[in-house]
Amino acid sequence: MRIGVLQESRAGERRVALVPAHVKTLVDAGHEVIVQRGAGVASGYPDEQYQASGATLEADRAALLGEVDVLAAVRFGPAAASDTTGSDIAAMSPGQIVIAFLDPYDTDSALMRQLRDRGVTAFALELLPRITRAQSMDALSAMANLAGYRAALIAAEQLPRVLPMMMTAAGTIIPAKFFVIGAGVAGLQAIATAGRLGAVVSAYDVRAAAKDQVESLGAKFVEIDVPAEDGEGSGGYAREMDEAFYSAQREKMSDVIASSDAVITTASVPGRPAPRLVTKDMVAGMKPGSVLVDLAAERGGNCELTRCGETVAYNGVQIIGPVDLAASVPFTASQLYSKNIMTFLSTLLGEDGAPMLDSDDEILQAAMILRAGELRIHGAQ
Repeated sequence: MRIGVLQESRAGERRVALVPAHVKTLVDAGHEVIVQRGAGVASGYPDEQYQASGATLEADRAALLGEVDVLAAVRFGPAAASDTTGSDIAAMSPGQIVIAFLDPYDTDSALMRQLRDRGVTAFALELLPRITRAQSMDALSAMANLAGYRAALIAAEQLPRVLPMMMTAAGTIIPAKFFVIGAGVAGLQAIATAGRLGAVVSAYDVRAAAKDQVESLGAKFVEIDVPAEDGEGSGGYAREMDEAFYSAQREKMSDVIASSDAVITTASVPGRPAPRLVTKDMVAGMKPGSVLVDLAAERGGNCELTRCGETVAYNGVQIIGPVDLAASVPFTASQLYSKNIMTFLSTLLGEDGAPMLDSDDEILQAAMILRAGELRIHGAQ
């Protein structure tokens, strides 16, 4: 197969879909890998490394898109939504395969319709099932892990105080208090990172199973007695609750948030707007100088005051709405994402190297959003 790797087009996206080490593995297996010149430069992988790994470099983006059988990208189509996205899709041919984050939840978007019209087959990594066999290709979890790490660092950098307890000749400095809302992959990494930096960490999650995970990292699990069914939905994700539940939850969390120096919110439901967990009034109750980092900013935010890609100051509190945090550590993020792509390719490509599009493999069936331009409704949420 001819496998293509583009330079990412979305503003601020510094990752690359395949790193040189994995390109070499594909070339050694008999595939041809065509990489757009400069594709890995922003993430720390220069063209020379791709050449040494056996890749063919191509300067013409449209030519690359027109000649590959499989396109591996970080963000493509609706998930890229850049100035070149429309022309990128137009350069593709019927029968080509794309593997990427595709933002597949709005199946009637203009860019998704354009993909359908081109007759391509598209696998959306967002739709991979949460099963053991798919863990090594779970790009959402890999990137969420890095986002949680970066969120803790951002909070630490913006706080006007140190995090660990310090015994000094001038007196004892008490540790900073962190509160993490949502103990999924991102939340657990935020807990672990803040703890390693010396903060006293507490956390809350609507899923009852999260308590043991939080406590295993040395953090305190905040018990909020709000009557509800278990908050765990399909695939281990938190499920969307009703507004009455969120209202009661906010009331119970207010005191914890008010006593915290830093709050990190990570709650999200795939394909849905982020639940609103922190109100303007709750922020007003926080201490001046405290920080809130909202990892759900791109989905509307867990905090009422969050603005995607901005830092908002309110009553002495900074509300930070970061975008695409994994892309801020592109070298490592690309390594992990490339491994996810490689594992997915090992499932997609048969022993003869040809794609097994007719396979009943549950991973392929779940991730395939388009088959030769035909929308697979069961794959969308």
